[in-house]
Amino acid sequence: MASFRFFIAISLVSLILISTLTPSISKTAKNDDVELDDDEDLRFLEETEGKKDAAPSHSHFNEEDDGDDEYPDLDDEEFGNYHDFDDSDSDPYKEPEIDDKDVFVLKEGNFSDFIEKNKFVMVEFYAPWCGHCQALAPEYAAAATELKGEEVVLAKVDATEENELAQEYDVQGFPTVYFFVDGEHKPYPGARNKEAIVTWIKKKIGPGISNVTTIDEAERILTSESKVALGYLNSLVGPESEEIAAASRLQDDVSFYQTVNPDVAKLFHLDPQVKRPALVLVKMEAEKINYFDGRFVKTAISEFVFSNKLPLITIFTRESAPSIFESDIKKQILMFAASNISEKYLPSFQEAAKSFKGKLIFVYVQVDNEDFGRPVADYFGVSGDGPKLLAYTGNDDARKFVFDGEVTLDKIKVAFGEDFLEDRLKPFYKSEPIPETNDGDVKVVVGNNFDEIVLDESKDVLLEIYAPWCGHCQALEPTYNKLAKHLRGIDSLVIAKMDGTTNEHPRAKSDGFPTILFFPAGNKSFDPITVDTDRTVVAFYKFLKKHASIPFKLQKPGSAPKAEAESTPETKGEESKESDKSSDGGLKDEL
Repeated sequence: MASFRFFIAISLVSLILISTLTPSISKTAKNDDVELDDDEDLRFLEETEGKKDAAPSHSHFNEEDDGDDEYPDLDDEEFGNYHDFDDSDSDPYKEPEIDDKDVFVLKEGNFSDFIEKNKFVMVEFYAPWCGHCQALAPEYAAAATELKGEEVVLAKVDATEENELAQEYDVQGFPTVYFFVDGEHKPYPGARNKEAIVTWIKKKIGPGISNVTTIDEAERILTSESKVALGYLNSLVGPESEEIAAASRLQDDVSFYQTVNPDVAKLFHLDPQVKRPALVLVKMEAEKINYFDGRFVKTAISEFVFSNKLPLITIFTRESAPSIFESDIKKQILMFAASNISEKYLPSFQEAAKSFKGKLIFVYVQVDNEDFGRPVADYFGVSGDGPKLLAYTGNDDARKFVFDGEVTLDKIKVAFGEDFLEDRLKPFYKSEPIPETNDGDVKVVVGNNFDEIVLDESKDVLLEIYAPWCGHCQALEPTYNKLAKHLRGIDSLVIAKMDGTTNEHPRAKSDGFPTILFFPAGNKSFDPITVDTDRTVVAFYKFLKKHASIPFKLQKPGSAPKAEAESTPETKGEESKESDKSSDGGLKDEL
Protein backbone atom coordinates (compact mmCIF):
# COMPACT_ATOMS: atom_id res chain seq x y z
CA MET A 1 0.00 0.00 0.00
CA ALA A 2 2.86 2.33 0.85
CA SER A 3 4.45 1.58 -2.52
CA PHE A 4 1.19 2.45 -4.28
CA ARG A 5 0.93 5.79 -2.39
CA PHE A 6 4.56 6.57 -3.29
CA PHE A 7 3.81 5.86 -6.96
CA ILE A 8 0.75 8.18 -6.87
CA ALA A 9 2.80 10.94 -5.28
CA ILE A 10 5.56 10.67 -7.86
CA SER A 11 2.99 10.77 -10.68
CA LEU A 12 1.35 13.89 -9.29
CA VAL A 13 4.70 15.67 -8.99
CA SER A 14 5.56 14.72 -12.58
CA LEU A 15 2.27 16.06 -13.88
CA ILE A 16 2.78 19.34 -12.02
CA LEU A 17 6.31 19.72 -13.47
CA ILE A 18 5.14 18.95 -16.99
CA SER A 19 2.26 21.42 -16.75
CA THR A 20 4.65 24.06 -15.41
CA LEU A 21 7.23 23.60 -18.17
CA THR A 22 4.76 23.32 -21.06
CA PRO A 23 4.20 27.11 -21.56
CA SER A 24 7.95 27.72 -21.66
CA ILE A 25 8.50 24.91 -24.15
CA SER A 26 5.56 26.11 -26.20
CA LYS A 27 6.90 29.65 -26.20
CA THR A 28 10.35 28.50 -27.32
CA ALA A 29 8.87 26.42 -30.09
CA LYS A 30 6.72 29.33 -31.13
CA ASN A 31 9.75 31.63 -31.30
CA ASP A 32 11.57 29.06 -33.37
CA ASP A 33 8.59 28.91 -35.67
CA VAL A 34 8.74 32.68 -36.10
CA GLU A 35 12.36 32.50 -37.13
CA LEU A 36 11.58 29.68 -39.51
CA ASP A 37 8.67 31.67 -40.89
CA ASP A 38 11.04 34.54 -41.53
CA ASP A 39 13.33 32.19 -43.42
CA GLU A 40 10.46 30.80 -45.41
CA ASP A 41 9.23 34.29 -46.22
CA LEU A 42 12.71 35.29 -47.40
CA ARG A 43 12.96 32.19 -49.55
CA PHE A 44 9.55 32.95 -51.00
CA LEU A 45 10.71 36.46 -51.76
CA GLU A 46 13.85 35.14 -53.41
CA GLU A 47 11.77 32.89 -55.68
CA THR A 48 9.58 35.85 -56.64
CA GLU A 49 12.59 38.00 -57.44
CA GLY A 50 14.20 35.30 -59.48
CA LYS A 51 11.33 35.61 -61.90
CA LYS A 52 10.98 39.37 -61.95
CA ASP A 53 13.35 41.62 -60.12
CA ALA A 54 16.72 40.01 -59.77
CA ALA A 55 19.52 42.12 -61.17
CA PRO A 56 23.07 41.10 -62.11
CA SER A 57 25.31 40.75 -59.08
CA HIS A 58 28.22 42.71 -60.50
CA SER A 59 28.88 46.36 -61.14
CA HIS A 60 28.39 47.78 -64.60
CA PHE A 61 31.51 49.39 -65.99
CA ASN A 62 31.56 51.51 -69.11
CA GLU A 63 31.28 49.00 -71.91
CA GLU A 64 35.08 48.85 -72.17
CA ASP A 65 35.81 50.39 -68.80
CA ASP A 66 38.92 52.51 -68.52
CA GLY A 67 38.73 52.46 -64.78
CA ASP A 68 41.53 54.92 -64.18
CA ASP A 69 41.10 57.16 -67.18
CA GLU A 70 41.77 60.80 -66.53
CA TYR A 71 38.19 61.75 -67.39
CA PRO A 72 36.22 58.56 -66.66
CA ASP A 73 32.79 59.76 -67.81
CA LEU A 74 33.86 60.83 -71.29
CA ASP A 75 32.55 58.78 -74.18
CA ASP A 76 35.06 56.15 -75.33
CA GLU A 77 33.83 56.58 -78.89
CA GLU A 78 34.90 60.22 -78.74
CA PHE A 79 38.32 59.87 -77.17
CA GLY A 80 39.33 56.26 -77.53
CA ASN A 81 39.97 53.59 -74.95
CA TYR A 82 43.47 53.87 -73.57
CA HIS A 83 43.55 51.04 -71.03
CA ASP A 84 41.03 48.48 -72.31
CA PHE A 85 39.91 46.99 -69.04
CA ASP A 86 38.01 43.78 -69.47
CA ASP A 87 34.23 43.66 -69.81
CA SER A 88 32.94 41.61 -66.90
CA ASP A 89 29.96 40.42 -68.96
CA SER A 90 32.09 38.15 -71.12
CA ASP A 91 31.27 34.48 -71.45
CA PRO A 92 33.02 31.92 -69.22
CA TYR A 93 36.64 31.66 -70.25
CA LYS A 94 37.79 28.69 -72.29
CA GLU A 95 41.54 28.70 -72.69
CA PRO A 96 42.51 28.59 -76.37
CA GLU A 97 45.42 26.54 -77.57
CA ILE A 98 48.33 28.94 -78.03
CA ASP A 99 51.96 28.09 -78.59
CA ASP A 100 53.51 30.37 -75.99
CA LYS A 101 56.59 28.27 -75.24
CA ASP A 102 58.79 31.36 -75.63
CA VAL A 103 56.83 33.39 -73.05
CA PHE A 104 58.26 33.00 -69.55
CA VAL A 105 55.85 32.48 -66.65
CA LEU A 106 56.73 34.64 -63.65
CA LYS A 107 55.56 34.33 -60.07
CA GLU A 108 56.40 36.15 -56.88
CA GLY A 109 59.17 33.66 -56.14
CA ASN A 110 61.14 34.22 -59.36
CA PHE A 111 60.04 37.69 -60.48
CA SER A 112 62.78 39.85 -58.91
CA ASP A 113 65.63 37.54 -59.90
CA PHE A 114 64.33 37.30 -63.46
CA ILE A 115 64.09 41.09 -63.86
CA GLU A 116 67.54 41.54 -62.34
CA LYS A 117 69.21 38.98 -64.62
CA ASN A 118 67.69 40.32 -67.87
CA LYS A 119 68.39 43.82 -69.14
CA PHE A 120 65.23 44.07 -71.28
CA VAL A 121 61.99 42.38 -70.19
CA MET A 122 58.40 42.88 -71.32
CA VAL A 123 55.87 41.64 -68.75
CA GLU A 124 52.15 41.19 -69.26
CA PHE A 125 49.94 41.12 -66.16
CA TYR A 126 46.77 39.31 -67.20
CA ALA A 127 43.61 37.62 -65.93
CA PRO A 128 42.60 34.29 -67.49
CA TRP A 129 38.97 35.41 -67.89
CA CYS A 130 39.83 38.76 -69.52
CA GLY A 131 38.66 38.99 -73.13
CA HIS A 132 41.32 41.55 -74.08
CA CYS A 133 44.00 39.29 -72.58
CA GLN A 134 42.71 36.38 -74.62
CA ALA A 135 42.93 38.50 -77.78
CA LEU A 136 46.47 39.60 -76.94
CA ALA A 137 47.76 36.12 -76.07
CA PRO A 138 48.50 34.78 -79.59
CA GLU A 139 50.02 38.11 -80.70
CA TYR A 140 52.18 38.25 -77.58
CA ALA A 141 53.33 34.66 -78.05
CA ALA A 142 54.17 35.27 -81.72
CA ALA A 143 56.19 38.36 -80.78
CA ALA A 144 58.11 36.38 -78.17
CA THR A 145 59.00 33.75 -80.77
CA GLU A 146 60.12 36.32 -83.36
CA LEU A 147 62.30 38.09 -80.79
CA LYS A 148 63.84 34.87 -79.54
CA GLY A 149 67.60 35.22 -79.65
CA GLU A 150 67.46 39.00 -79.26
CA GLU A 151 68.54 40.76 -76.10
CA VAL A 152 64.99 40.74 -74.74
CA VAL A 153 62.55 38.29 -73.16
CA LEU A 154 58.77 38.36 -72.95
CA ALA A 155 57.05 37.12 -69.79
CA LYS A 156 53.61 37.00 -68.22
CA VAL A 157 52.10 37.07 -64.73
CA ASP A 158 48.67 35.73 -63.81
CA ALA A 159 47.54 38.67 -61.66
CA THR A 160 44.62 36.70 -60.24
CA GLU A 161 47.12 34.30 -58.67
CA GLU A 162 49.95 36.72 -57.91
CA ASN A 163 47.98 39.37 -56.04
CA GLU A 164 50.93 40.91 -54.20
CA LEU A 165 52.91 41.37 -57.41
CA ALA A 166 49.89 42.98 -59.07
CA GLN A 167 49.47 45.39 -56.18
CA GLU A 168 53.19 46.21 -56.08
CA TYR A 169 53.09 47.23 -59.75
CA ASP A 170 49.75 49.04 -59.48
CA VAL A 171 47.88 46.77 -61.86
CA GLN A 172 44.38 48.23 -62.13
CA GLY A 173 43.15 46.64 -65.34
CA PHE A 174 43.89 43.86 -67.78
CA PRO A 175 46.06 43.43 -69.63
CA THR A 176 48.70 45.71 -68.11
CA VAL A 177 51.98 45.52 -70.02
CA TYR A 178 55.26 46.92 -68.72
CA PHE A 179 58.70 47.12 -70.29
CA PHE A 180 61.66 46.82 -67.93
CA VAL A 181 65.05 48.34 -68.73
CA ASP A 182 67.71 47.58 -66.13
CA GLY A 183 64.97 46.97 -63.59
CA GLU A 184 63.08 50.23 -64.27
CA HIS A 185 59.63 49.80 -65.77
CA LYS A 186 57.32 51.92 -67.89
CA PRO A 187 53.95 51.08 -69.49
CA TYR A 188 53.99 49.76 -73.03
CA PRO A 189 52.00 52.37 -75.02
CA GLY A 190 51.82 50.64 -78.41
CA ALA A 191 49.25 48.58 -80.27
CA ARG A 192 48.48 45.03 -79.18
CA ASN A 193 49.62 43.04 -82.17
CA LYS A 194 52.80 41.18 -83.02
CA GLU A 195 54.14 43.69 -85.53
CA ALA A 196 53.71 46.68 -83.23
CA ILE A 197 55.23 44.89 -80.25
CA VAL A 198 58.25 43.68 -82.24
CA THR A 199 58.88 47.10 -83.85
CA TRP A 200 58.59 48.95 -80.57
CA ILE A 201 60.89 46.55 -78.71
CA LYS A 202 63.54 46.58 -81.42
CA LYS A 203 63.71 50.35 -81.12
CA LYS A 204 64.09 49.99 -77.36
CA ILE A 205 66.84 47.41 -77.43
CA GLY A 206 68.67 48.87 -80.43
CA PRO A 207 71.24 51.65 -80.28
CA GLY A 208 68.46 54.12 -79.45
CA ILE A 209 70.36 56.91 -81.15
CA SER A 210 71.34 57.75 -84.74
CA ASN A 211 74.34 59.60 -86.11
CA VAL A 212 73.94 62.85 -88.07
CA THR A 213 77.00 63.58 -90.15
CA THR A 214 75.78 65.83 -93.00
CA ILE A 215 73.85 69.07 -93.44
CA ASP A 216 71.29 67.33 -95.66
CA GLU A 217 70.51 64.77 -92.94
CA ALA A 218 70.14 67.53 -90.35
CA GLU A 219 67.75 69.55 -92.52
CA ARG A 220 65.61 66.48 -93.24
CA ILE A 221 65.31 65.71 -89.52
CA LEU A 222 64.40 69.27 -88.56
CA THR A 223 61.67 69.52 -91.18
CA SER A 224 60.12 66.08 -90.71
CA GLU A 225 60.20 65.37 -86.97
CA SER A 226 58.27 67.22 -84.28
CA LYS A 227 60.58 66.54 -81.32
CA VAL A 228 64.29 65.74 -81.54
CA ALA A 229 67.17 65.73 -79.09
CA LEU A 230 70.69 66.24 -80.44
CA GLY A 231 73.88 65.49 -78.56
CA TYR A 232 76.94 67.46 -79.71
CA LEU A 233 79.75 65.16 -78.63
CA ASN A 234 83.50 64.77 -78.75
CA SER A 235 83.14 61.28 -80.25
CA LEU A 236 80.35 59.14 -81.68
CA VAL A 237 81.49 56.21 -79.55
CA GLY A 238 82.40 55.99 -75.92
CA PRO A 239 80.88 57.05 -72.56
CA GLU A 240 79.13 60.20 -73.81
CA SER A 241 77.37 58.29 -76.58
CA GLU A 242 76.43 55.49 -74.19
CA GLU A 243 74.80 57.90 -71.75
CA ILE A 244 72.66 59.60 -74.36
CA ALA A 245 71.73 56.24 -75.89
CA ALA A 246 70.62 54.97 -72.47
CA ALA A 247 68.54 58.12 -71.92
CA SER A 248 66.87 57.68 -75.30
CA ARG A 249 65.39 54.33 -74.25
CA LEU A 250 63.53 56.02 -71.40
CA GLN A 251 61.72 58.51 -73.66
CA ASP A 252 59.41 56.90 -76.19
CA ASP A 253 58.18 59.87 -78.18
CA VAL A 254 61.42 61.79 -78.78
CA SER A 255 64.00 60.90 -81.45
CA PHE A 256 67.62 61.09 -80.29
CA TYR A 257 70.60 61.95 -82.52
CA GLN A 258 74.29 62.63 -82.03
CA THR A 259 76.92 64.50 -84.04
CA VAL A 260 80.48 65.77 -83.96
CA ASN A 261 79.96 68.12 -86.93
CA PRO A 262 79.96 71.83 -85.91
CA ASP A 263 77.82 72.75 -88.94
CA VAL A 264 75.16 70.25 -87.89
CA ALA A 265 75.27 71.60 -84.35
CA LYS A 266 74.73 75.12 -85.67
CA LEU A 267 71.61 74.04 -87.60
CA PHE A 268 70.27 72.70 -84.30
CA HIS A 269 70.81 76.13 -82.71
CA LEU A 270 73.95 75.12 -80.83
CA ASP A 271 77.05 77.30 -80.74
CA PRO A 272 79.73 75.31 -82.62
CA GLN A 273 82.27 76.50 -80.02
CA VAL A 274 80.19 75.37 -77.02
CA LYS A 275 81.87 73.07 -74.54
CA ARG A 276 81.12 69.46 -75.37
CA PRO A 277 79.20 67.31 -74.60
CA ALA A 278 76.16 69.53 -75.12
CA LEU A 279 72.53 68.68 -75.78
CA VAL A 280 69.55 70.55 -77.21
CA LEU A 281 65.86 69.67 -77.53
CA VAL A 282 64.15 71.10 -80.64
CA LYS A 283 60.34 71.09 -80.98
CA MET A 284 57.79 72.34 -83.46
CA GLU A 285 56.01 74.25 -80.70
CA ALA A 286 55.76 77.80 -79.38
CA GLU A 287 58.75 77.02 -77.17
CA LYS A 288 61.05 75.73 -79.89
CA ILE A 289 64.40 75.21 -78.13
CA ASN A 290 65.53 73.94 -74.72
CA TYR A 291 69.21 73.71 -73.77
CA PHE A 292 70.47 71.08 -71.35
CA ASP A 293 72.76 72.36 -68.60
CA GLY A 294 73.05 69.39 -66.24
CA ARG A 295 75.46 66.51 -65.78
CA PHE A 296 75.79 64.48 -68.95
CA VAL A 297 74.42 61.24 -67.49
CA LYS A 298 71.46 59.07 -68.43
CA THR A 299 69.18 60.08 -65.56
CA ALA A 300 69.71 63.84 -65.88
CA ILE A 301 69.32 63.77 -69.67
CA SER A 302 66.11 61.74 -69.42
CA GLU A 303 64.64 64.06 -66.77
CA PHE A 304 65.47 67.10 -68.90
CA VAL A 305 63.77 65.67 -71.98
CA PHE A 306 60.78 64.52 -69.94
CA SER A 307 60.28 67.98 -68.41
CA ASN A 308 60.54 69.82 -71.72
CA LYS A 309 59.13 67.54 -74.39
CA LEU A 310 55.50 68.54 -73.91
CA PRO A 311 54.24 71.82 -75.34
CA LEU A 312 53.71 74.58 -72.81
CA ILE A 313 49.99 74.32 -73.52
CA THR A 314 48.27 71.21 -74.83
CA ILE A 315 45.09 71.94 -76.74
CA PHE A 316 42.60 69.19 -75.98
CA THR A 317 41.78 67.23 -79.16
CA ARG A 318 41.37 63.61 -80.15
CA GLU A 319 45.03 63.53 -81.21
CA SER A 320 46.37 65.15 -78.05
CA ALA A 321 44.24 63.12 -75.63
CA PRO A 322 46.77 60.25 -75.28
CA SER A 323 49.58 62.67 -74.37
CA ILE A 324 47.36 63.95 -71.53
CA PHE A 325 45.84 60.67 -70.39
CA GLU A 326 49.04 58.62 -70.50
CA SER A 327 51.55 61.20 -69.30
CA ASP A 328 53.61 60.44 -66.22
CA ILE A 329 52.65 63.95 -65.10
CA LYS A 330 49.22 63.44 -63.62
CA LYS A 331 48.39 66.88 -62.28
CA GLN A 332 46.83 69.32 -64.71
CA ILE A 333 45.67 72.91 -64.88
CA LEU A 334 42.90 73.37 -67.41
CA MET A 335 41.65 76.61 -68.88
CA PHE A 336 38.12 76.53 -70.30
CA ALA A 337 37.40 79.33 -72.75
CA ALA A 338 35.55 79.91 -75.99
CA SER A 339 37.69 80.44 -79.07
CA ASN A 340 36.63 84.09 -79.50
CA ILE A 341 38.05 85.12 -76.09
CA SER A 342 40.94 82.70 -75.70
CA GLU A 343 43.55 84.94 -77.37
CA LYS A 344 43.20 87.41 -74.51
CA TYR A 345 44.12 84.85 -71.84
CA LEU A 346 46.33 82.25 -73.55
CA PRO A 347 49.56 84.34 -73.39
CA SER A 348 49.38 84.58 -69.58
CA PHE A 349 48.41 80.93 -69.35
CA GLN A 350 51.38 79.94 -71.54
CA GLU A 351 53.85 82.12 -69.64
CA ALA A 352 52.73 80.61 -66.33
CA ALA A 353 53.25 77.11 -67.75
CA LYS A 354 57.00 77.77 -68.05
CA SER A 355 57.30 77.76 -64.26
CA PHE A 356 55.77 74.30 -63.92
CA LYS A 357 57.44 72.25 -66.65
CA GLY A 358 57.71 68.62 -65.64
CA LYS A 359 55.31 69.20 -62.72
CA LEU A 360 51.98 70.20 -64.27
CA ILE A 361 50.34 69.80 -67.67
CA PHE A 362 48.63 72.96 -68.88
CA VAL A 363 45.58 72.14 -71.00
CA TYR A 364 43.39 74.50 -73.02
CA VAL A 365 39.81 73.28 -73.51
CA GLN A 366 37.90 75.09 -76.24
CA VAL A 367 34.38 75.00 -74.80
CA ASP A 368 32.64 75.93 -78.05
CA ASN A 369 34.10 72.88 -79.78
CA GLU A 370 31.19 70.45 -79.59
CA ASP A 371 33.30 67.42 -80.54
CA PHE A 372 36.06 67.72 -77.96
CA GLY A 373 35.77 70.72 -75.68
CA ARG A 374 32.13 70.55 -74.64
CA PRO A 375 32.23 66.93 -73.32
CA VAL A 376 35.25 67.76 -71.16
CA ALA A 377 33.58 70.93 -69.86
CA ASP A 378 30.41 68.98 -69.05
CA TYR A 379 32.41 66.36 -67.17
CA PHE A 380 33.98 69.01 -64.95
CA GLY A 381 30.69 70.86 -64.53
CA VAL A 382 31.95 73.97 -66.36
CA SER A 383 29.38 76.10 -68.18
CA GLY A 384 29.54 79.36 -70.10
CA ASP A 385 32.24 80.79 -72.36
CA GLY A 386 34.84 81.23 -69.64
CA PRO A 387 37.57 81.81 -68.95
CA LYS A 388 37.49 79.28 -66.13
CA LEU A 389 40.57 77.75 -64.51
CA LEU A 390 40.44 74.36 -62.88
CA ALA A 391 43.16 72.18 -61.37
CA TYR A 392 42.85 68.41 -61.51
CA THR A 393 44.88 65.74 -59.73
CA GLY A 394 44.34 63.20 -62.48
CA ASN A 395 43.73 59.55 -61.78
CA ASP A 396 45.59 59.54 -58.46
CA ASP A 397 42.53 60.66 -56.51
CA ALA A 398 40.57 62.69 -59.11
CA ARG A 399 40.19 65.85 -57.01
CA LYS A 400 39.28 69.13 -58.68
CA PHE A 401 39.98 72.71 -57.62
CA VAL A 402 38.28 75.79 -59.08
CA PHE A 403 39.94 79.20 -59.43
CA ASP A 404 37.43 82.05 -59.27
CA GLY A 405 39.77 85.06 -59.55
CA GLU A 406 40.93 87.12 -62.49
CA VAL A 407 43.02 85.16 -64.99
CA THR A 408 46.40 86.91 -64.82
CA LEU A 409 49.96 85.62 -64.92
CA ASP A 410 50.72 86.25 -61.25
CA LYS A 411 47.47 84.77 -60.02
CA ILE A 412 47.81 81.66 -62.17
CA LYS A 413 51.36 81.11 -60.88
CA VAL A 414 51.14 82.09 -57.21
CA ALA A 415 47.50 81.96 -56.17
CA PHE A 416 46.72 78.79 -58.07
CA GLY A 417 49.62 76.78 -59.51
CA GLU A 418 51.94 76.91 -56.51
CA ASP A 419 49.10 76.42 -54.03
CA PHE A 420 47.92 73.46 -56.10
CA LEU A 421 51.33 71.78 -55.96
CA GLU A 422 51.58 72.44 -52.23
CA ASP A 423 48.07 71.02 -51.65
CA ARG A 424 46.76 74.25 -50.15
CA LEU A 425 43.56 74.45 -52.21
CA LYS A 426 40.07 73.37 -51.20
CA PRO A 427 38.64 70.65 -53.48
CA PHE A 428 35.54 71.27 -55.56
CA TYR A 429 32.86 68.60 -55.89
CA LYS A 430 29.94 68.62 -58.30
CA SER A 431 26.44 68.63 -56.90
CA GLU A 432 22.89 68.83 -58.16
CA PRO A 433 20.53 71.08 -56.18
CA ILE A 434 19.33 69.58 -52.90
CA PRO A 435 15.83 68.15 -53.49
CA GLU A 436 13.04 70.31 -52.07
CA THR A 437 11.29 67.15 -50.82
CA ASN A 438 12.97 63.86 -50.04
CA ASP A 439 10.19 61.70 -48.60
CA GLY A 440 10.49 58.65 -50.85
CA ASP A 441 11.47 55.18 -49.65
CA VAL A 442 14.81 55.67 -51.42
CA LYS A 443 16.43 58.90 -50.24
CA VAL A 444 18.03 61.06 -52.94
CA VAL A 445 21.61 62.04 -52.13
CA VAL A 446 23.48 64.84 -53.93
CA GLY A 447 26.93 66.22 -53.28
CA ASN A 448 25.68 68.99 -51.01
CA ASN A 449 23.52 66.83 -48.72
CA PHE A 450 25.85 63.82 -48.60
CA ASP A 451 27.19 64.67 -45.14
CA GLU A 452 23.71 65.23 -43.74
CA ILE A 453 22.25 61.93 -44.98
CA VAL A 454 25.07 59.44 -45.53
CA LEU A 455 27.46 60.53 -42.79
CA ASP A 456 24.77 60.77 -40.10
CA GLU A 457 26.35 58.74 -37.28
CA SER A 458 22.93 57.68 -35.97
CA LYS A 459 21.98 55.87 -39.18
CA ASP A 460 23.08 52.76 -41.04
CA VAL A 461 23.10 53.89 -44.68
CA LEU A 462 23.05 51.82 -47.86
CA LEU A 463 24.03 53.98 -50.86
CA GLU A 464 23.80 53.12 -54.55
CA ILE A 465 25.95 55.23 -56.87
CA TYR A 466 24.42 54.95 -60.32
CA ALA A 467 24.42 56.45 -63.80
CA PRO A 468 21.13 57.21 -65.59
CA TRP A 469 22.35 55.55 -68.80
CA CYS A 470 23.64 52.39 -67.06
CA GLY A 471 21.70 49.28 -68.04
CA HIS A 472 22.64 47.37 -64.89
CA CYS A 473 21.48 50.31 -62.76
CA GLN A 474 18.14 50.28 -64.55
CA ALA A 475 17.81 46.53 -63.98
CA LEU A 476 18.60 46.95 -60.27
CA GLU A 477 16.09 49.78 -59.69
CA PRO A 478 12.92 47.72 -59.01
CA THR A 479 14.80 45.45 -56.60
CA TYR A 480 16.34 48.41 -54.80
CA ASN A 481 12.96 50.16 -54.57
CA LYS A 482 11.34 47.02 -53.16
CA LEU A 483 14.09 46.70 -50.54
CA ALA A 484 13.53 50.32 -49.48
CA LYS A 485 9.75 49.77 -49.31
CA HIS A 486 10.07 46.85 -46.90
CA LEU A 487 12.60 48.63 -44.70
CA ARG A 488 10.99 52.08 -44.63
CA GLY A 489 9.65 51.58 -41.12
CA ILE A 490 13.09 51.08 -39.62
CA ASP A 491 14.19 54.50 -38.38
CA SER A 492 17.85 53.53 -37.94
CA LEU A 493 18.24 52.44 -41.57
CA VAL A 494 18.44 54.60 -44.71
CA ILE A 495 18.31 53.29 -48.27
CA ALA A 496 19.71 55.97 -50.60
CA LYS A 497 20.95 56.58 -54.12
CA MET A 498 23.16 59.17 -55.82
CA ASP A 499 23.67 60.00 -59.50
CA GLY A 500 27.42 59.54 -59.83
CA THR A 501 27.61 61.45 -63.10
CA THR A 502 26.38 64.75 -61.65
CA ASN A 503 27.38 64.49 -57.99
CA GLU A 504 30.68 63.92 -56.23
CA HIS A 505 31.92 63.48 -52.69
CA PRO A 506 35.32 62.38 -51.38
CA ARG A 507 33.70 59.50 -49.49
CA ALA A 508 31.73 58.27 -52.50
CA LYS A 509 34.30 56.64 -54.74
CA SER A 510 32.95 54.31 -57.38
CA ASP A 511 34.78 51.83 -59.60
CA GLY A 512 31.86 51.65 -62.01
CA PHE A 513 28.09 51.71 -62.06
CA PRO A 514 26.31 50.69 -60.01
CA THR A 515 28.59 50.84 -56.96
CA ILE A 516 26.81 50.02 -53.70
CA LEU A 517 28.41 51.16 -50.45
CA PHE A 518 27.36 50.60 -46.84
CA PHE A 519 28.13 53.19 -44.15
CA PRO A 520 27.58 51.66 -40.67
CA ALA A 521 26.25 53.89 -37.92
CA GLY A 522 28.88 55.13 -35.50
CA ASN A 523 31.72 54.30 -37.91
CA LYS A 524 31.46 57.02 -40.54
CA SER A 525 35.12 58.01 -40.17
CA PHE A 526 36.14 54.65 -41.66
CA ASP A 527 35.94 53.63 -45.30
CA PRO A 528 32.51 52.27 -46.27
CA ILE A 529 31.93 48.60 -46.95
CA THR A 530 31.58 47.72 -50.62
CA VAL A 531 28.48 45.57 -51.03
CA ASP A 532 29.46 42.51 -53.03
CA THR A 533 26.41 40.27 -52.93
CA ASP A 534 23.63 39.06 -55.19
CA ARG A 535 21.36 41.85 -56.35
CA THR A 536 18.17 40.56 -54.69
CA VAL A 537 16.06 41.89 -51.83
CA VAL A 538 16.87 38.79 -49.78
CA ALA A 539 20.63 39.13 -50.29
CA PHE A 540 20.58 42.85 -49.48
CA TYR A 541 18.44 42.19 -46.39
CA LYS A 542 20.83 39.53 -45.12
CA PHE A 543 23.80 41.81 -45.77
CA LEU A 544 22.18 44.60 -43.78
CA LYS A 545 21.26 42.26 -40.91
CA LYS A 546 24.87 41.14 -40.73
CA HIS A 547 26.60 44.51 -41.02
CA ALA A 548 24.20 47.05 -39.49
CA SER A 549 25.53 48.63 -36.30
CA ILE A 550 21.98 49.06 -34.97
CA PRO A 551 20.08 45.72 -34.85
CA PHE A 552 16.71 45.70 -36.57
CA LYS A 553 13.97 43.31 -37.56
CA LEU A 554 11.72 43.38 -40.58
CA GLN A 555 8.29 44.65 -39.51
CA LYS A 556 5.70 42.27 -40.90
CA PRO A 557 2.40 43.60 -42.22
CA GLY A 558 -0.38 43.04 -39.73
CA SER A 559 1.86 42.94 -36.65
CA ALA A 560 1.69 45.63 -33.99
CA PRO A 561 4.08 48.56 -34.50
CA LYS A 562 6.97 48.73 -32.07
CA ALA A 563 5.95 52.19 -30.91
CA GLU A 564 2.54 51.06 -29.60
CA ALA A 565 2.02 50.48 -25.88
CA GLU A 566 2.30 46.96 -24.58
CA SER A 567 -0.88 44.85 -24.59
CA THR A 568 -2.72 44.13 -21.37
CA PRO A 569 -2.81 40.55 -20.09
CA GLU A 570 -6.51 40.38 -21.02
CA THR A 571 -5.89 41.24 -24.70
CA LYS A 572 -2.49 39.60 -25.23
CA GLY A 573 -3.96 36.19 -26.00
CA GLU A 574 -6.37 37.57 -28.60
CA GLU A 575 -3.65 39.65 -30.28
CA SER A 576 -1.29 36.69 -30.36
CA LYS A 577 -3.84 34.53 -32.12
CA GLU A 578 -4.64 37.18 -34.71
CA SER A 579 -0.95 37.85 -35.32
CA ASP A 580 -0.20 34.16 -35.84
CA LYS A 581 -2.97 33.91 -38.40
CA SER A 582 -2.12 36.99 -40.38
CA SER A 583 1.68 37.30 -40.28
CA ASP A 584 2.63 34.70 -42.86
CA GLY A 585 -0.14 35.42 -45.28
CA GLY A 586 0.13 39.20 -44.96
CA LEU A 587 3.87 39.27 -45.64
CA LYS A 588 3.59 36.94 -48.60
CA ASP A 589 0.70 38.92 -50.03
CA GLU A 590 2.77 42.13 -49.91
CA LEU A 591 5.87 40.52 -51.35
